[in-house]
Amino acid sequence: MRRGIVATAVAASLALAASACGGSSGESSDGPVTITWWDTSNATNEAPTYQALVKEFEKANKDIKVKYVNVPFDQAQNKFDTAAGASGAPDVLRAEVGWTPAFAQKGFLAPLDDTEALEEKDAFQPNLIKQAEFDGKTYGVPFVTDTLALVYNKALFEKAGVTEAPTTWDDLKADAATIKDKTGVDGYWGSTAAYYAEPFLFGEGTDTVDVENEKITITSPEAKKGLTTWQGLFDGKGLHKADTTADAYAHIQDAFVNGKVAAIIQGPWEITNFYKGSAFADKNNLGIATVPAGSTGEAGAPTGGHNLSIYAGSDEAHQEASAKFVKFMTSADTQAQIALKNATLPTRDDAYTDEVKADPAIAGYQTVLPAAQPRPELPEYSSLWGPMDQELPKIASGAETLDDGLATLETAFADLLPEYSK
Repeated sequence: MRRGIVATAVAASLALAASACGGSSGESSDGPVTITWWDTSNATNEAPTYQALVKEFEKANKDIKVKYVNVPFDQAQNKFDTAAGASGAPDVLRAEVGWTPAFAQKGFLAPLDDTEALEEKDAFQPNLIKQAEFDGKTYGVPFVTDTLALVYNKALFEKAGVTEAPTTWDDLKADAATIKDKTGVDGYWGSTAAYYAEPFLFGEGTDTVDVENEKITITSPEAKKGLTTWQGLFDGKGLHKADTTADAYAHIQDAFVNGKVAAIIQGPWEITNFYKGSAFADKNNLGIATVPAGSTGEAGAPTGGHNLSIYAGSDEAHQEASAKFVKFMTSADTQAQIALKNATLPTRDDAYTDEVKADPAIAGYQTVLPAAQPRPELPEYSSLWGPMDQELPKIASGAETLDDGLATLETAFADLLPEYSK
């Protein structure tokens, strides 16, 4: 008989289980088990697909009912943190990958390595499993994934005589000037947001922090070199100046989908919106390439997405039912259905069927996933982007020097990671 979810996780959270098991209230001992799932997807565009899949799961599993709750993404982390520490936490959570180690560290998530949820662990991309791990155990099953890519307008590139996507930042800079000369359209528009600056750090073989050595590296020569390159892409022929307004994201996206800029860095969460723009009425006009490489020759972008995690405070019956549900929702067939309905990226290769890959954007993003870098096993990692989102716009606009901005970031990171050296 297959082992249940690790008993020690249940015992450790016994006090929580007594009051916080989502869906256990009011159930009869011989009736179906009711589990609660907090889904954090877009309530309009994505949630209907998940709600339909819940009904499909219930039809195939008469002994399990799923209470579906859509929780706004920007509220879900705090809500779960509060609920898991008190009462009312859901049995299953759709957790952004950065939340997984943070909640695991607090003991809120059950390890899944010996459960039905992870019976097909080898089917998932290894870098995605890695960012569901904490302290040697796996606390989530990869549900949907994303990364950044260079997305470009093939027609504008062709009109300018640029025959292939740039593979280095220097190439991008040169191509942007050519595109401006030949088409009158800017060749590239960069973002000042922290997440979009990560590829420039990776391209120099560094990151904001060195987790293995517990060291803050944002002021290292490598980080400074990468961000100098990033800063240089806001000034020059065919390079759009930095937009530091609150609506910068929307401005960049709108310009790209309507053919007013030839290339941007963007993620697959915008696939559906790409196709709504006049420039991509023909879906095949959308080009997708790995982000350009830095001076090390390395190219890569951060891996994002969501895991499905199970609450450690639920009793064993609910954890068993949750594991069955998580396995269903992350199966190859289900992931293919989700990709076709929501235009999201599956986390396992066997879900990229011919039908799924008929969408040129999904097929394109699949090719860049191998270069994506998983987030380090550091609960505070995603929190580092907050200070960066404050400082990078100042640097990009010239309101602050790069050296001053990086010094400010180093201080802010030290406050978040007091055990790390500078």
